[in-house]
Amino acid sequence: MNIEDYAELFKAISHPVRLKIVCGLMRKENCNVSTMSEKLSIPQPTVSQHLNILKNANIIAGYRNGNQICYKLENPIVIKIIKSLEVQICEL
Repeated sequence: MNIEDYAELFKAISHPVRLKIVCGLMRKENCNVSTMSEKLSIPQPTVSQHLNILKNANIIAGYRNGNQICYKLENPIVIKIIKSLEVQICEL
C-alpha cells in the first residue's frame, strides 16, 4: 500500500459513527443494519450511508443471511491500526 491508500483508509474511518461501527464489528464479528441502528441510536438510513462508505473503502463486506445483510470487518490493516492505538477507543 502507498501513502494515498493509507490516507483513504484513515478518511473512511475518521467519522465518529464509522469508527464506532468498525469498533463494534471488531467485537461482534458481524452485525446487521437494524442492530447497528439500535445500538448507535441513529436512523437506519444514516447507518446505511456510513456502511456504504466503509464498503467502498474495502473495510467491511456484506453477506446475505436469509433476508438480512450482515456486515463483517474484513480489512486486516484497519484491524491492525485500531488495535495498535494506545487509547482503547473501542472500549468507550
